[in-house]
Amino acid sequence: MVPTLVPVLFPCLHTIVSSPQIYNNYLRAKALSIVYSCTSMLGTMSGVYKTETSALMTTMLKPWMDQFSTILGQSVQPEDPDDWSMRMEVLKCLNQFVQNFPSLTESEFVVVVGPLWQTFVTSLRVYVRSSVEGTEDPYEGSYDSDGVEISLDSFVIQLFEFLLTVVGSAKLMKVVRNNIKELVYYTIAFLQMTEQQVHTWSRDANQFVADEDDATYSCRVSGVLLLEEVVNSFGGEGTNAIMDAVRERFNESRQEKAAGSLVWWRMRESTLFALASLSDQLLEAEASGLTNISLGNLVEQMITEDVGTVLLFCCAGVHEYSFLYARIFTSVAKLSTVISHGVLEHYLSAAIRAVDMDVPPPVKVGACRALSQLLPEANKGLVQPHMMSLFTSLANLLRQASEETLHLVLETLQAAIKAAHEASAVVESIVSPVILHTWALHISDPFISIDAIDVLEAIKNSPGCIRPLVSRILPDIGPILNNPYQQPDGLVAGSLDLVTMLLKASYQVYDRIVQNAPNDVVKAVYDVCFNDVIRIVLQSEDHSEMQNATECLAAFVSSGRQEILAWAADAGFTMRSLLDAASRLLDPDLESSGSLFVGRFILQLILHLPLQMAQHIRDLVAALVKRMQSAQIAGLRSSLLLIFARLVHMSVPNIEQFIDMLISIPAEGYENSFVYVLSEWTKQQVEIQGAYQIKVSTTALALLLSTRHAELGKVNVRGHLLKSNAGITTRSKAKLAPDQWTVVPLPEKIMALLADVLIEIQEQVTVGDEEESDWEEIQGDMESDKNLFSAASTSCGRTTYDQLEAMAQAFSENQEDDDEDDDDDLFHVADPLNEINLASYLAEFFAKFSHSDRGLFDHLCQGLTQAQQNAIRTVVDR
Repeated sequence: MVPTLVPVLFPCLHTIVSSPQIYNNYLRAKALSIVYSCTSMLGTMSGVYKTETSALMTTMLKPWMDQFSTILGQSVQPEDPDDWSMRMEVLKCLNQFVQNFPSLTESEFVVVVGPLWQTFVTSLRVYVRSSVEGTEDPYEGSYDSDGVEISLDSFVIQLFEFLLTVVGSAKLMKVVRNNIKELVYYTIAFLQMTEQQVHTWSRDANQFVADEDDATYSCRVSGVLLLEEVVNSFGGEGTNAIMDAVRERFNESRQEKAAGSLVWWRMRESTLFALASLSDQLLEAEASGLTNISLGNLVEQMITEDVGTVLLFCCAGVHEYSFLYARIFTSVAKLSTVISHGVLEHYLSAAIRAVDMDVPPPVKVGACRALSQLLPEANKGLVQPHMMSLFTSLANLLRQASEETLHLVLETLQAAIKAAHEASAVVESIVSPVILHTWALHISDPFISIDAIDVLEAIKNSPGCIRPLVSRILPDIGPILNNPYQQPDGLVAGSLDLVTMLLKASYQVYDRIVQNAPNDVVKAVYDVCFNDVIRIVLQSEDHSEMQNATECLAAFVSSGRQEILAWAADAGFTMRSLLDAASRLLDPDLESSGSLFVGRFILQLILHLPLQMAQHIRDLVAALVKRMQSAQIAGLRSSLLLIFARLVHMSVPNIEQFIDMLISIPAEGYENSFVYVLSEWTKQQVEIQGAYQIKVSTTALALLLSTRHAELGKVNVRGHLLKSNAGITTRSKAKLAPDQWTVVPLPEKIMALLADVLIEIQEQVTVGDEEESDWEEIQGDMESDKNLFSAASTSCGRTTYDQLEAMAQAFSENQEDDDEDDDDDLFHVADPLNEINLASYLAEFFAKFSHSDRGLFDHLCQGLTQAQQNAIRTVVDR
């Protein structure tokens, strides 16, 4: 209906908007809101009907742009919410024009540039007067009859949103290029704290932390987003504009202070807020030599202006200007790499003192933020003498903290423990009881309880701390797990998490050092908790408890290994218990969520207790197949497929016997388990995540193919999706006409999957060279095209060993980035398969395959896509 409606309706709406002498601002704003809605719909339609919607807008664009120019060209007036609302609607309409019809808008946009600037500049005056300097915006929280907010803040945020669109538009950014510095200069003033924010945050430090962390909907956040877009769009030019504007605003704050102004600190705080918020981009620009001003010198001048070399808290201003000092702390932390060691150490010492002193809550918040980021890299000699007092202060602070501030204090404690390291044993008795109390108190809040466990893990990993910590925890955890039905919600699942943390190996990500928990510690935990954990797996109906208990059992096996079997009075008790737990978790009638982590548990059984598991492999495989067939969660099926992949590796050099065993085991709806497992495996392979998992499953497929087992060629599996000619697929249409797939022989599918992994690895190497910005595309940068052709020619040539190493490293780094927080890595890192260089492995596999059976190799390659063939040729012809 909209294309029919617009030509009739828009002229009438234009009459209303252009007749202020007849219609009031409220009614004119409502007319503009209809223009916005219709234009938004036309923009949605333009994806399919680009020619028709463009033709429709062409005739109407100019009169509307002229009218927008008239409205925006007038100065913004204070205490006139109807005027703000009307301008908001104008900005929303302009946003739609620019986003949906950029080519049409470009020629007319010059008409609104001057008026837009007028609105921007005059709105700042009104905003500073009513919000920054005023006690509150009298219209904050006010809404019109349609429920639309009419506050000054919402208008300014909409203004920033449109400016962000303009700066980010490749066609319109040139309009503001000559005035970037002025745009940044005024934007920084909008970042000043309002009087309402000062009042709220002074009264409630928790709200201060929450608003800072969550980037709440505000002028400050919107202004920073605009500054980020300036850097992204204009590069070094934008960065220098920000540095120049910051320096200018800083000098103005100095002059205001000298003149006796009471609010001089707000502009100083807003400049530091801008620098800290853009720290990543600014530091990168400085490192690349794109800045005209030294970032480090500028920051140091700003943060030492008032305190010099005197200790921070000798200054009375810390109470009077608490938010400025809080911002100084956070800015030091964010920009520490360009600040001199002397200044850095001064503020680190000041932050340590701040936690213990009687200073306003915002300053303590800033100090904690600084400590959490600076302590890991701090000079040990500087901080060690103060660690005892710091731990005592943080422990006291933790008792007073609530909600959001709890996260911050826990984060700071974790950083302090890692920094203390050798000295942590002395403070374990100070910190652990408080952390355990916090953990128990907030067991129903997963975020706080996880943070608390992270702190306890840092204590556990510190020299000399694990035994006293275990001795402290076990007497309280034992009774909880022994009587799980008498406990508050979440306490049992949380206690299982705590036990798992105690058992897990210490793990350093960067140098990949794994250190198991000491044997006596694992046995102590076993004696108190093992039977109860087994009982929870066998009896609980709570899925959280079952999941956590399953992970706990995996940690027991991973840490105790063969020794765990000798700790019970009955020699076979532990093994029977572990098998009973596996049996329940693999029960096909159990809900999938309860079994979710069974794959991790079974993987540890076959890795660390292979002799004991060997006699149960057939029963295990049959149970795995039944559990897979009843699983409702794709992640559960993928984790069980990993078990099959690991069993393939363990069966070397008798993989044919493993295949024969699979063939002999029935599977409902399939000829046998081998057909079912490989059908499911080849479907799920592309969904498998994580560097370790991909290595194990990919190499296992290669091992299966290398057997040339006669049954491989008899199995047909799903190939590629046949594209439908239909348009949008509704649910009912999907039921009537489900996706259609080709059917291909299993060996051909395995070849295709292995080739796809090669393609992905090769793409990780070249992706950086192929990325280009929108601006570069519009400018037609021919050099980038040359780079693309160069990369393509390299990929088709011979692959050297160094290239394979680069491919493997790029692939592994990408996977580790994706799974950086995956605790499952702690269980997998000890597996020798984790050290496989996947690129080299596949290169060697394809080379051997092509030489040993060239006929079959060429036959299978014929069914591959050109990209897959090229990927294989890249490594075979090296």
